Amino acid sequence: MAKACAYHILVKSKEECLAIKAKLDKGGDFNKLAKRYSTCPSKKRGGDLGEFQRGTMVKAFDDVVFKKPLLEVHGPVKTKFGYHLIKTVYRS
Repeated sequence: MAKACAYHILVKSKEECLAIKAKLDKGGDFNKLAKRYSTCPSKKRGGDLGEFQRGTMVKAFDDVVFKKPLLEVHGPVKTKFGYHLIKTVYRS
């Protein structure tokens, strides 16, 4: 079974997501921005979701984690939870 480790920042609006992405593009620290802005409990760990299997997350999230390039920030990705910025650290 495919596994991956990813970090994310979850916010309510696309606008807020894009504003945070702009900060990242200017060299902002993903973990610090996650702690400050994310609405997910993972924010305590800088957005770290740990290792999980393919199919564990909602499809739109899973597709980014298992198909997009590693170590790049992808998003905004809309799910039923809100808008995510996702950074996949590794996958197998």
